[in-house]
Amino acid sequence: MRRWRIAALVAAAIVLSYMDRLTLPWTLTQIQRDYPFSDQIKAAFDSAFLISYGLMYVGGGRLLDRLGTRRGFLIVMVFWSLACASQGLAGNYGVAPISGMAFALIMLIVSRFLLGMGEGGGFPAATLAVTEWFPVSERSTAMGIINAGTAVGAVAAPWVIYVVLTYTGWFGLAPWRWVFFVSGAAGLLWTVWWHRSYQPPELHPKLSQQERELILAGQDEHDRAGEEAGARRHSIPFRELFAHREVWAIVLAKFLTDAAWYFYMFWLPKFLMETFNLKFSAASGVGWIPYAASGVGCLVGGALSSRLLARGMSVNASRKIALGFSAAFMPWVWLVPSLHSLGLVIVIFSLAFFGQQSWSTLVMILPTDLIPKRGVGTVAGLVGMGGALGGVVLGQIAGYMRDHGFTYTPILIIAGSLHLIAFALICIVIPKIHRVDFSQGDYQPA
Repeated sequence: MRRWRIAALVAAAIVLSYMDRLTLPWTLTQIQRDYPFSDQIKAAFDSAFLISYGLMYVGGGRLLDRLGTRRGFLIVMVFWSLACASQGLAGNYGVAPISGMAFALIMLIVSRFLLGMGEGGGFPAATLAVTEWFPVSERSTAMGIINAGTAVGAVAAPWVIYVVLTYTGWFGLAPWRWVFFVSGAAGLLWTVWWHRSYQPPELHPKLSQQERELILAGQDEHDRAGEEAGARRHSIPFRELFAHREVWAIVLAKFLTDAAWYFYMFWLPKFLMETFNLKFSAASGVGWIPYAASGVGCLVGGALSSRLLARGMSVNASRKIALGFSAAFMPWVWLVPSLHSLGLVIVIFSLAFFGQQSWSTLVMILPTDLIPKRGVGTVAGLVGMGGALGGVVLGQIAGYMRDHGFTYTPILIIAGSLHLIAFALICIVIPKIHRVDFSQGDYQPA
C-alpha cells in the first residue's frame, strides 16, 4: 500500500543520516594518522554536531511546520549531504595551528556543526510524514519502521566505510576523504527520489480513494481540523507549548536517554578498539551487531504499542507498557566493566541498543499523541534538541574523564541509569497520555 512505501522512503533518509553521522567515528583512526588529536578533541567533534543538531532540530521542526513536509525535507537533505561531503575537504592548507589545534581539525569541527544543522530537520520531517500518512492506530508501527533506518545506517556504515577505505584513494586523495564524498553523494541522489515520490495523501495522484479515506478517517479530530483550515500553516507559539508540563516532560526524558544513546553511538568503535586492542577490520566485524539489535528494537517497540492498542488498551497504557519494557533493557551495561569476553560485551551492548531504540521509537511518537498537528514538527524539534544536548553533556564528561585517567566504568553506570529515571519522570509528570488542549491559544487561523 502506498503509505508503507512512504514509510520506506522516509526510512531510507534516516539510513543515510546515520551513515553520515557515523562516517567520522569510524574513520577517526585513519584521520588521526594525518592529524593527531586527544579524546577531548574527539568529544569536540561530537559536541559540534550535537549542539547544532539540537538547536536546528527546533529550527527544522519550525521549518517543516511552515513549509510542509515535502519542501522542508528536500531542503534539509541537500544541506546535510553537502555538509557531510565537506568533511573530506579538511586540511591545513598551509594555515598555522590555532590555539594549538591543527586547522584541519577546526575544519572538521565546522563541518560536523554544519552536518548537525542539516540533520536537525530529519526526524521532525519523519514525524510529520507519519502524521500526514498514517492513522493513529498505525503510527507507532510506521515510526518503528522509519526509526529502524537508524540501525540499517549504523550497520551499513562500518562495512561501506571499510570498502571505501580499501578500494579508493583516487586522484591522490586519502581514502578517508572518499568516505565523506561517497556518503554525501548518496544523500543528493535520495533527494531526486523524494521530489518525484512524495506528496501529502490528499494530493497524491497515485493514492487509491480507499486508502485515502482510511488515512483521513484514522486521523484524530485535531489533525482533520488542521487540514480543513486551509493551505497556510500557523504554528503554535513556543510560549503556548512551554505552558504545558507534558512538553517539558518528553523533552527532559529525551535529554536523559539520548545522552546514553549518543555516548554509545559515537564511542562504541573507540571503546572496542581500545578495550580489546582491535584493529579497524576486527572492530567493524563485530561493531555492527549492537546496531542491528537496535533495529529490531525499533520494530518491536512500535509494534508492541500498536498491538496493545489493537487489543483495546488505551493510548496511555499501550505507550507506557512499551516504554517500561524498553527501559528494562538498559541497566545491563552496568555489567560491561566486569566482563573480559568480547562476545559477552557485544551481547550486553546489543541488549542496550535494542532497548534504547525501542524506547526512542515510542518517545518520538508521543508528540503525535499529545500535540495538534500544527505543533507536531515544533515539539518533535524540541524533543530532538533535548536529546542532542544530553549527548553533548555526557560526551564532554566522557572526553574529560578519559583524558584524566578514568576508565569507562563510571560513564557506563551513568548511561545505564538514565532510561529508568526518564521512565519514572514520564509516569509522574504525564499520568495520562492524551491530547493537550490548545484551543484557547492565539495560534489558530481566523
